[in-house]
Amino acid sequence: MTEEAIEKENIAITKAYKELLKVSYTTLTDDDKKLIRKAFDIALDGHKNQRRKSGEAYIFHPIAVAKIVAQEIGLDATSIASALLHDVVEDSPDYEIEDIEKLFGQTVATIVAGLTKISSLSKEQDMDVSLQAENFRKMLLTLNDDVRVIIIKIADRLHNMQTMDSMRSDKQIKIASETLYIYAPLAHRIGLYNIKTELEDLGLKYTEPDVYNDILGKIKESKEEQDLYIEQFSEVIENSLNKENLDYTIKGRPKSIFSIRRKMLNQGVPFEEVYDKFAIRIIYQCDADPKTEKFIAWKIYSIVTDHFRPNPTRLRDWISSPKSTGYEALHITVMGPKGRWVEVQIRSNRMNEIAEKGYAAHYKYKQANEKEDNLESWINRLQEALESPELNAVDFVEQFKLNLYSKEIFVFTPKGELKSLPKGATALDFAFSIHTEVGMRTRGAKVNGKLVTLSHSLKSGDQVDIITAENSKPNANWLDYATTARARAKIKSALREDKKRIGEDGKEILRRKLKHLKINLDEEAVNDLVRFFDLKTSLDLFYRVGVGSIDNTMIKNFASSRSNSIMSYIKNKISRKTPIKKEELDKPEITVNYDSIVFGKEEEKLEYKLSNCCNPIPGDAVFGFLTVNEGIKVHKYNCPNAVSLQSNYAYRIMQAKWIDSTQQEFLVKIVITGIDHIGLVNDITKIISENMHVNMQSISFKSNDGLFSGKVSVIVKNNTIIKTLLQKLKKINGIDKVTRV
Repeated sequence: MTEEAIEKENIAITKAYKELLKVSYTTLTDDDKKLIRKAFDIALDGHKNQRRKSGEAYIFHPIAVAKIVAQEIGLDATSIASALLHDVVEDSPDYEIEDIEKLFGQTVATIVAGLTKISSLSKEQDMDVSLQAENFRKMLLTLNDDVRVIIIKIADRLHNMQTMDSMRSDKQIKIASETLYIYAPLAHRIGLYNIKTELEDLGLKYTEPDVYNDILGKIKESKEEQDLYIEQFSEVIENSLNKENLDYTIKGRPKSIFSIRRKMLNQGVPFEEVYDKFAIRIIYQCDADPKTEKFIAWKIYSIVTDHFRPNPTRLRDWISSPKSTGYEALHITVMGPKGRWVEVQIRSNRMNEIAEKGYAAHYKYKQANEKEDNLESWINRLQEALESPELNAVDFVEQFKLNLYSKEIFVFTPKGELKSLPKGATALDFAFSIHTEVGMRTRGAKVNGKLVTLSHSLKSGDQVDIITAENSKPNANWLDYATTARARAKIKSALREDKKRIGEDGKEILRRKLKHLKINLDEEAVNDLVRFFDLKTSLDLFYRVGVGSIDNTMIKNFASSRSNSIMSYIKNKISRKTPIKKEELDKPEITVNYDSIVFGKEEEKLEYKLSNCCNPIPGDAVFGFLTVNEGIKVHKYNCPNAVSLQSNYAYRIMQAKWIDSTQQEFLVKIVITGIDHIGLVNDITKIISENMHVNMQSISFKSNDGLFSGKVSVIVKNNTIIKTLLQKLKKINGIDKVTRV
């Protein structure tokens, strides 16, 4: 770099640092500023020889992360300093954790150590899913050290997502998938809603760029119309609000690109038919007295519903019963101008700060006499599940992720205490939420005084009484009754103990049987047996032998099938995380079924199967996934399982693309709904058979009270044909929705 360029960069670094001090949510004392300055100087020195992939000086990254921590999340000077230092120990040979502790004290050192630990985990290459899941569990264990570790890590991930353009596309997809799979739900659970929304949108930007850009363009096009609508809505209620001498602001907030995409998929509609694309937020100023806040919120609710008809099924009172993230607000959906449903969110300034800043604002407003707050109690409950060595890491991640995003219900104990549980929780989940021993000894349950099954789904307002017995213990059926991570973890742990005892006997039985077949029960044989019987672990194998579900005949079949096929070779490579070379795959044993998809940069023709979960057809954006037992499976990029596969099994993902497939045809199922009229079926079949020259394999329609629904299976050659067909069917008079299944 020239001297001029270096000077220009130094000016930019100084400007970024000064900006950091200006945007802090908390008031910084002189001591705070000295601490931050000291951290900045150490970070500047630690990263002096580093540059990011974009070419800019690395120091801009920790400054940006610290700025997110200061402005978006609103943490204190200790956190800002820790954010500036978060990569120093990992990236600089000149600094160790001991140096950070000497310079900044125990708290900053603990946070930086936690962040360093997470960073070293994430740099593991070619991880299989169990290792990735185990590393995620270890990352969550840092919550026990200081919750700020995870919060700063989320800020770090946000900035990395904001600056990924210079990375390779496969890395972008891997990081974006991991973000959607873990970091966005985690931000949601901690109450960082703004960051959660941005992480989701950026995740979609890299996993499905065409979809992202299409929705973004349409949002920009409709912004003027939305602003006008919000203005019309506000005008109707402003006079009434002003008469009450309320200090308030009314804002329109567009729904995120990711949430609009989710609505389009869930409802099976195009962008234009998603009506609640924005929400109106009324934020009022008042003191933090709970009674005053609540009184004003319901007064505003009354004014809004005086002017606009509410949807009674869409009232959400999170002021009386806040979410476990600390979120408080009244949400109502009303019929606004032009006959459109509008979501209205009513919050005080305090509630709004908690909604936007989460953890930091919650502690700013926390009263000294409050009970243990929700975030702390959640962390305490989490520790039990995290520290259970018996819990399968993959199952833990899946269950944890589900519980992060789950909606809440509120139920009562027999003594009238309020408990929050995820929506869909059962009586058995409630038992384990009371105490592990109560769950383990559960015999039955009463809901609102009536005896119910353990699988009974609870609803908000239920009063639940658990019946216990000393001789009760978990059985395998309980896993069908439990939905929460805590309950499932405890049940699995108990079942695993029984399974271990049977497995130990089964291992000895298997050793004797294999000895007769002249096979040693070593690690290689166990791995081969696990794969042969399509099991997950050696314990599964020994257990099945112990209970007799794997018998002599089956073991003999295994012995006779031990041959060195190309698939067993691939499986062996995967199990050892050994790279599979191109020339090894391109063996004469593999035959090409057809030439419609090629793989990798070399565009190799390999044997593959189309996955049933998303049924890709020519023209769909696809990728290959190397399975253990079924070779290469091809998935669409927007497959429901794509994010999980790309996040957890990145080393098994293969580039794939369609090539000329004119000789091949594909089955596509279409669902059609609308208003029934004479000749409708004829209109549909005419479009399909005569106009589009598409063959129908099956067709079925049914009509009920003037509405019809139908299913049509057609044979097409590519994606372009099916898109054109769907568009033409939508234009038929009376048809409401046409969706590809």
